[in-house]
Amino acid sequence: MSTPHDPRKLDRYEAPNYLAKYRERQEARPSPANGSNGAGGTTTVDETPLYLRRFRERGSATGAPPAALVEHDGAEFTPALAEATRGKEVAAPLHRRASEKFVCEISIIRHGITQGYSTDAGLTPMGGWQAHRRGHELARRWDGGDTVRLVHADTNRARQTAIQLYNGAQDGMAMWGKEITLTEPTPIPELRNFGVWTPDGLRDVTSAFRQYQSTMEKLERMAVGDRPRWLVEIDRFYRVQLGGGDPIQTWLTIPLMYFEPPAMCVRRFWRGFHRLIAENPGDQRILAATHSGPMRAFATWAHGYDPGEPLNTEEIRVKLREGGQTAFVSYRNRVTEVNVPPPDEFPAWES
Repeated sequence: MSTPHDPRKLDRYEAPNYLAKYRERQEARPSPANGSNGAGGTTTVDETPLYLRRFRERGSATGAPPAALVEHDGAEFTPALAEATRGKEVAAPLHRRASEKFVCEISIIRHGITQGYSTDAGLTPMGGWQAHRRGHELARRWDGGDTVRLVHADTNRARQTAIQLYNGAQDGMAMWGKEITLTEPTPIPELRNFGVWTPDGLRDVTSAFRQYQSTMEKLERMAVGDRPRWLVEIDRFYRVQLGGGDPIQTWLTIPLMYFEPPAMCVRRFWRGFHRLIAENPGDQRILAATHSGPMRAFATWAHGYDPGEPLNTEEIRVKLREGGQTAFVSYRNRVTEVNVPPPDEFPAWES
């Protein structure tokens, strides 16, 4: 199980100059929250994020008593939270809403901006901030008392995205005063990227690309023998990208003999969700950090057309009905009701 770490610490051996100067200024002055213990004493630095400190300072500066909680539709919340979360979401009619009962809401999130795809690289600082902001926004949407299970694909970019989602959600819960049970990030195999068959077995498409590069270099250097078929196919896939095309669209629309089919990725996702729900029947929400290819296949299966490449940290939202047979899938302002594949009908493509 991965352990969340402080989002203010960057995974690099030295800080940028602007960050080093900022830390020097912070260490040189007393903390406004804790102060100093006198001459020659040490100063305790407040670790609370700046935006959260300013939010609390604005509330304490007014001197007014805390606003009474507002009750609506059986839920209680502060007026500030109501103002921050209002939007244009279309709600079902009351007579229809009374008959709907959702047992689990699943948020499928793409990873943040990564350092590159030629290796299993992590996120850039901007990618980490994107995931942190997304976690903060999700915390506003969750209800007090909810249990949220946080899972991710076992790659560096998905793992770091899940860590920042965790940190952002914790900040959001502290800001809005919500008591929510959020599990620490856990990798699960069902959320991996789509795979490619290689001589070493099934490999993640990024890992297969590294093997493709080394094998191609060897064949071109020796100039002997024919290229194996899996190498020809992955070469076609990446030449689409090098030519400015959309390789994921190629994967979605053209049958490839050595690539995991898009339908199998969708079934693999559902297999993981069914397993999590069966293992933890009390969890009302699942937060899953994964990759764009399987997400795009999932949205195409649900809506019947390819809605395009998801942006970094964009979300596919799934609301599973009681009984687990149907669900609502919402993505890019479109909601579609789907029939959920039963948990006992999952062919194993990789066997």
